[in-house]
Amino acid sequence: MTPNREIDIVVCVPTFRRPDWLARTLGSLVAQSCRRPFAVVVAENDAAGQQGADVASEVFATGQLQGLTVVEKRQGNCHAINAAFGTALTAFPAARYVLMIDDDEWAEPGWLEAMVSTAERTGAGVVGGPVMPQIARGGPAALVSHPAFRPAFDISGPVPKIYGSGNCLIARTTFDRLGLPAFDLAYNFLGGGDTDFFTRAERAGIRFQWVQEAVIRETVPVARTTMRWLARRGLRIGAINHRIELKHAVGGAGRLAVAAKSLGVLAISLVRGLRLLAETRQPKIALHPLLVAIGRCLAAAGIEPQEYRAAAPK
Repeated sequence: MTPNREIDIVVCVPTFRRPDWLARTLGSLVAQSCRRPFAVVVAENDAAGQQGADVASEVFATGQLQGLTVVEKRQGNCHAINAAFGTALTAFPAARYVLMIDDDEWAEPGWLEAMVSTAERTGAGVVGGPVMPQIARGGPAALVSHPAFRPAFDISGPVPKIYGSGNCLIARTTFDRLGLPAFDLAYNFLGGGDTDFFTRAERAGIRFQWVQEAVIRETVPVARTTMRWLARRGLRIGAINHRIELKHAVGGAGRLAVAAKSLGVLAISLVRGLRLLAETRQPKIALHPLLVAIGRCLAAAGIEPQEYRAAAPK
């Protein structure tokens, strides 16, 4: 690989067994109205099938996008993202900004320009934007307001922290301060490597900025609107929160404080759930706080979901 010393911006796209959706993601990058050149790194995490790599290679071959594909043989969410980030920083040593979009998402045409111009204007080390859910036909439209799908913020400006990598920009200086690999492999199958990374960035004093106008949209299949899926999501969020807090707890007193917080969250979740039920009349939304609290407690007992541990293809 010959390093490209001209590219200032790199967009990373981790992918796993969603070639049709990846094609849509890359198509949205082709349509960007960005006023400067950028490159794309696709990280294929299905070393056996490599359907995503095939899709990316076809797009790159047409010249519509400049980019490359890396195949990460070690299966897992964090492995794939670390491969994408590491490749971006190495193959494009002049790049100041690395962005990420998932393979089930597509970006509005002004997304890239809005993200990069905000980073340049504010000097923020991390920039985030909304991922707007698109509920598939047959799914309940009311779930767009479910906490599992709703963006963390809705107004542009400085924010304490962002929580997900589905729509983010990370400055090279942030990687320099936090080191590589970026995502802790302990979150490889649970998920939450992005939240852990941004928590470490927050603790390091790195500034965060939110850009409400930098919109990415996300497919929400009907399967993700079922009570079973939403329950697993809530339990996983609780487990992630518990693990991150325990990671940064200092000594026995810190661990005791995390345990006390879990019990407090469990008690408060009942009140929050009843309030949400009264406001939304949606049991799937109202149960979310309780499920997150239960996920924390189960994680304290060593029980965590493994959302990203995929079965071998048939």
